[in-house]
Amino acid sequence: MGCLMEDYRLVADAVAADIAAGRLRPGDRLLPQRVFARRRGIAGSTAGRVYAELARRGLVIGEVGRGTFVRAPERSPGPALVEPGSTRVDLELNYPIVPEQPALLAQGLDPLLRPDVLASALRPVAAHGTPAAREATARLLARGGWAPDPARVAFAGNGRQAIAGAVAALVPPGARLGVEALTYPMIKSIAGRLGVTLIPIACDEAGLRPDALAAAHRSTPLRAVYLQPTLHNPLSVTMPPSRREELAAALHDLGLYALEDTIWAFLHEGDEPPLAALAPERTILLDSLSKRLAPGLTVGFAVTPPGQAAPLAAALRSGAWTATGFALEATTRWMTGGAVAAVVAAKRRDAAERQRIAARSLAGFTVRADPHGYYCWWELPEPWRAETFVAAAARQGIAVTPAASFSAGVQSAPPAVRVGLASPPTAVLSQALETLAALGRGTPEDAAAD
Repeated sequence: MGCLMEDYRLVADAVAADIAAGRLRPGDRLLPQRVFARRRGIAGSTAGRVYAELARRGLVIGEVGRGTFVRAPERSPGPALVEPGSTRVDLELNYPIVPEQPALLAQGLDPLLRPDVLASALRPVAAHGTPAAREATARLLARGGWAPDPARVAFAGNGRQAIAGAVAALVPPGARLGVEALTYPMIKSIAGRLGVTLIPIACDEAGLRPDALAAAHRSTPLRAVYLQPTLHNPLSVTMPPSRREELAAALHDLGLYALEDTIWAFLHEGDEPPLAALAPERTILLDSLSKRLAPGLTVGFAVTPPGQAAPLAAALRSGAWTATGFALEATTRWMTGGAVAAVVAAKRRDAAERQRIAARSLAGFTVRADPHGYYCWWELPEPWRAETFVAAAARQGIAVTPAASFSAGVQSAPPAVRVGLASPPTAVLSQALETLAALGRGTPEDAAAD
């Protein structure tokens, strides 16, 4: 009996080695057990034990009526979007994943497995995609009584490419683009690549100040302004209706275009319409599915004002930033089939729970946060400086982002850090925040001594 037990485990080890080496890949279907037994020269009952052992190890999964398939490996606590490092808890990168989303998204991909559907999805598409994609996206982006005209929707490979295409379409090399004084770091990289000069615009508790925008434009003309009116990253500010109206009026008076980034707005359950609803002739609205769903298969969106559809399409084509046919077909099915809505609902619940953890762990500190958001802005107590705190946190195996990463100008950044809440499991997040809070209650000298 002991020899038989050892035999089936040896066979399971051989299959496991094929999986580890990539000869069997996630999603591959194993042979039916009777065929497997015949090819391996083992009894059918032994084959059953092999498959059960592989399932016990978490390497395969059986589906009734379909067979046994190689499982994808468990995801790590943080997303692998940068070079591997020694950091154990990543509170920098911020891509939320909820447990129910793989199953929801898998359902939408099933029709793409038909050869005729797949053949169609693999064809190239133009920047304006397909009628079905435009209609689905218009419904997805509708907010506060506003819905975009589907004819104005264009598609990029992801949100960053949509931003890059919009900047390239509106701001020629050497020209100036206004941005909030603390802004999304990627806009700095995009501007640098395109030869565009960023001009920081002062903000207050309501967001970007229209008077500061006007002063900057009158000093040396701007070509456009990039901003995040809803759930600003990193400050979590959502611009109130009165400020949006003031800003829309300023755009018309100054003849400026706005690049409105709404990437995190899906988390906010308020009824405020986007800036694009108030200044449709002066605003390009930018969004994507990377935060709603996942960065591994996503599409970026751009809703253009009259007269800007052709320049944006040309910029997307010239930058090789257009969406692929497969991604566009898959995401359209997710939008129309209810998967996106279900995942968004789950992420809203998840974000609220993580904000409760953050509020509990960082109580007593000066923290800006929105109860709907996936990050918070921590104004550090004296005598901490952001860079010193980031280094102390790293020694504890925790990565956070210093204010300087978000600063659009050369002025000194405030003593603050952004804490991303989306990536680690909630238990790990809670422990990491407690560790950071203990650091904050001490001094840099205490941290160095530890």
